[in-house]
Amino acid sequence: MSQPPDACRPQAYQLFAEQLPIIETTEGLLNAAIAISMHALDDVEPAEIDEQLQDLAHRVSSRVSSQSSEAMLAHLHDVLFEEEQFQGNSEDYYNPLNSYLSAVLEMKRGIPITLSLIYKVVGERVGLRIQGVNAPGHFVCRVMTPEGWMIVDPYVGGGVLTAEEAFERMEHVTGRAVPRTPEYLAPSTHSQWLSRMLVNLQHIFATNECRNDLAAMSELQSLLDYSVY
Repeated sequence: MSQPPDACRPQAYQLFAEQLPIIETTEGLLNAAIAISMHALDDVEPAEIDEQLQDLAHRVSSRVSSQSSEAMLAHLHDVLFEEEQFQGNSEDYYNPLNSYLSAVLEMKRGIPITLSLIYKVVGERVGLRIQGVNAPGHFVCRVMTPEGWMIVDPYVGGGVLTAEEAFERMEHVTGRAVPRTPEYLAPSTHSQWLSRMLVNLQHIFATNECRNDLAAMSELQSLLDYSVY
């Protein structure tokens, strides 16, 4: 960190900056997302969040007697969506807590992008290959199966979508026609993933005139933008 931030909490800014060289690893993505929550919340401990995610992964892997991706996927959905009941917070969608990983792990409610992050981290720790999809108006995941990529929407309890259903969901959220082009279902880079998290929060803070928080998220965005170029 070359100079202290003006608005962001220094420990959050520092942790975020430390992830930039490894941002395209899942560890870098996870810790950068944790850093975002550290700006707003007082009791965020990265090691505790990692342990919570690892416990979820252990519950999944302990139930699978083979390395079958189908079995891993089925148990992943059982643990996350049937037992823990992670789902979208449609009743209070624009609450900034929905963007903070530590809060989402506690509430079991969030927005698509944070729920997708939990899905990716836990799924990869049991051996699945999972990528985010930065679709217009909605964020989903895709999982590699023996039949190819499968689209999963953690916001609706891990529902599986066809490509056409994914496009229809984008249109429902955005209220406009979405061209059926492959780029809208392409995998997201981790930089894009984090940028979308930050843009979401900037929009919320601007709407609510939370100027310091808006400035803090802009500082993190500037760090991220600078690392890309």
